[in-house]
Amino acid sequence: MPAVTFDTLKFVETLKGAGIPETQAKAFSTAVRESHEAADVATKGDIVELRHEISDLHKDMDARFASMDARFEKTESTFRQELADTRFELLKWMIGLAIAQVGLLITILKFLS
Repeated sequence: MPAVTFDTLKFVETLKGAGIPETQAKAFSTAVRESHEAADVATKGDIVELRHEISDLHKDMDARFASMDARFEKTESTFRQELADTRFELLKWMIGLAIAQVGLLITILKFLS
């Protein structure tokens, strides 16, 4: 992160204008500058940059989710078609077995009569 800007000359002049001796004002200025350099704070620019990065990530996630939605819809469509085909096959077998049972029953009844 870029350092926070601090105008030491203006700070010293402000303190001197308030009646603080120049040596003491310079010492205050040095202490404040060093504390700013040591502090790891975010600037407004850092926050704006971070917001842009988050926005880009959000757009990327939206695109990926849209892609996943399309894949799920395709998979669901395929699954539904396979299920319909399986139902039809099962129905054919059930009707065939029912006809065979009726035929077998008629044959047994004729044989016993």
